[in-house]
Amino acid sequence: MQKIISYPLSVVFVILLLFVLIIFQGLQWLAFNLFGYQAHKKVVDSMVWWIMACTRILGTTYTFIQETKLPIDRPIIFVANHQSMFDIPVIIWYFKQNHPKFVSKKELGKGIPSVSYNLKHGGSVLIDRNDGKQALTVIRGLAQYITKNNRAAVIFPEGTRSKTGKPKRFSENGVKMLCKFAPNALVVPLTINNSWKLFKYGKFPLGLGAKISLHAHQPLEIKDYNFEELFSKIESAVVNEIK
Repeated sequence: MQKIISYPLSVVFVILLLFVLIIFQGLQWLAFNLFGYQAHKKVVDSMVWWIMACTRILGTTYTFIQETKLPIDRPIIFVANHQSMFDIPVIIWYFKQNHPKFVSKKELGKGIPSVSYNLKHGGSVLIDRNDGKQALTVIRGLAQYITKNNRAAVIFPEGTRSKTGKPKRFSENGVKMLCKFAPNALVVPLTINNSWKLFKYGKFPLGLGAKISLHAHQPLEIKDYNFEELFSKIESAVVNEIK
């Protein structure tokens, strides 16, 4: 019965979401080209609020848990599990003061209104998952960028989304590169729960009543650990809170 109900609600959601993405494509272009980074960021923050508002039509709710308030005067490395494309607006919204930038696959850099524009012009990086050398080079550049500007990098070490919420193996390479070239950053493990339920039926219709939560764990100082110990603590913190 819920799946049947979800069809008309999903149609309304998709129409509204496309409207938001198309409108903010133009607004992003104007803000970035006429007024620069700060104006563009404000437009993106507003856009993700509207994206999250659209999901309310599906009965989606959001919970945010932050164990420690994060500083805005030093770089941050967020390491998170990955369950759906809606993980990204949630992270942008709740950590907007830290200016989160993403390590994303290159396919997202073209053809998606607003999303592709923000990834290409907002400070995020696009990697070729079939070219390890290219991926590590651009991740190094992101680490240097957040160090210079006291902003945040977001990386999903699973590499691809979990369709059931069950975590996949965490890959070390990208996290290691960020830590190596942003050694003064705070590393913050993030656990995302239930965003996969928006896609429990596949791409369409969307799932109803997903209770999405974002849990920001205690930050870790890179200098306090060797990398193997640091990575183990990150993965344990993230995975142990997945429900």
